[in-house]
Amino acid sequence: MTEAVQEKEMAEWSKEEKETLIQSYGCNLVRERATPEQIKDKSLPSDTLQIKYIVGNQTFIDLCRGKRVDVFDLYYDKFGKGALISIDWAYGTVNPKTWGYKAPDKKKRK
Repeated sequence: MTEAVQEKEMAEWSKEEKETLIQSYGCNLVRERATPEQIKDKSLPSDTLQIKYIVGNQTFIDLCRGKRVDVFDLYYDKFGKGALISIDWAYGTVNPKTWGYKAPDKKKRK
């Protein structure tokens, strides 16, 4: 395997990792490798963080929810020392308690 392929695989989150983030770290990965448009999406919850990290010679930004210390632990454990560049607030404006909420279907009266 070439070094570039290994770096790419290391930078990607596996399905198993994504499923265990909440149980292991209390974090929710909202967007992986977010584009500039996704980073500035105001329809995200207001507690969303943008995590900037480097793997090899490539820089990535993920959008994640969780306590900063838990997010730091998650990215430190995944990518190692020196990979994490910054943890900043994203641009979401939606109340975190109502984000993703879908109103129940109303029953029709006869």
